[in-house]
Amino acid sequence: MKFFHISDLHIGRQMNGYGLKDSQESALAQIIEYAADKKPDAVLICGDIYDKSVPSAEAYTVFDSFLNRLSAVRPSMPVLIIAGNHDSPERLSYASSFLGRHQIHISALPPSSPEDRLKKITLGDEWGKVNFYLFPFIKPGYVRHLFEEGKVTGYDSAFRAVLEREEIREEERNVLLAHQFFVSGTGDPSLCDSESVMLTSGGLDQIDVSALTAFDYAALGHLHGPQKVGEERFRYSGTPYKYSVSEEHHHKAVMMVTLEEKGTLKTESLPLICRPDVRRIRGPLEDVLAASDGEGRGDFVSITLTDETEAYDMKDQLQEAYDRILEIRIDNERTRKKLMEDGEEIKIPDPFEAFCRFYEAIRHCPMTGEQETILRGVLEEIE
Repeated sequence: MKFFHISDLHIGRQMNGYGLKDSQESALAQIIEYAADKKPDAVLICGDIYDKSVPSAEAYTVFDSFLNRLSAVRPSMPVLIIAGNHDSPERLSYASSFLGRHQIHISALPPSSPEDRLKKITLGDEWGKVNFYLFPFIKPGYVRHLFEEGKVTGYDSAFRAVLEREEIREEERNVLLAHQFFVSGTGDPSLCDSESVMLTSGGLDQIDVSALTAFDYAALGHLHGPQKVGEERFRYSGTPYKYSVSEEHHHKAVMMVTLEEKGTLKTESLPLICRPDVRRIRGPLEDVLAASDGEGRGDFVSITLTDETEAYDMKDQLQEAYDRILEIRIDNERTRKKLMEDGEEIKIPDPFEAFCRFYEAIRHCPMTGEQETILRGVLEEIE
């Protein structure tokens, strides 16, 4: 069984005001070319299809074209799709019954009643069945009502509680599609600047990778950098295009996974070329201007100038040399000195104030007077 694993298309995204439609279509076209060449048995798309919960008409058109072109590849292959945290489950699941009859299987909504289970698609090959479990993005509040009080206390327990209801036949090969923030005891995942917010608020959205042990492969979405989490069989495919300067050194790719007999796993990265590229440039103005020769002038660039004296027409010269400037920074002795002079001492809040801020960041509302009284009592006991 050979399948493609991709995620986080973020169709409709912009970068510092620049539209990325052409860049996204280029990446999607490369995926279709790989599908025509490698002939996978299935394509897995693991969340964040769109960048916004209410996508533009243009974003719908881009994804519709991608699915149509993918469906035209022969032999035909099923496409398995789950919702990510950026997607609107209701919009993504529209016409899912009709699409399912055309081998496009979508799971956008988590179980909502005690009888509901994850959508399971079973395919087969010479070694038997391969069961694909489609687990869309969830928050604890989405599923807490399905379980007895106290069972779901956070993201980790919510994810495990939903999985525990599935009858997973471990003698067969099982694949999970999921869009969550998984961590391993061997080290934290590699995050981009835009993802670092997931580590704030105490990292409450983290799920330990041990929750995935029943699966021969976990096709993960959510993080933009391609990487494994603990084991080779638990992988983030990453985005098909670079969506921030912090992704400059990412090697974007389609993850091609091959499952043969039970316990046999092979993975291969099929590289995707980012057009135009996203990169940082640092140095004196003269060197930065010289570096724009050739194809590089069309890249998305973050520029840091190190000249001690600033040219009065610096911005005009750079805009003449580069087509897509994301930002221009100055880093020299004068700016560093000014930062030191303007720097203020960081005030560390007392535990009560810190927890109140934490609570409001998570719940989006301040604590009640009763809750504050309880918190003060807890802090007094700790002291």
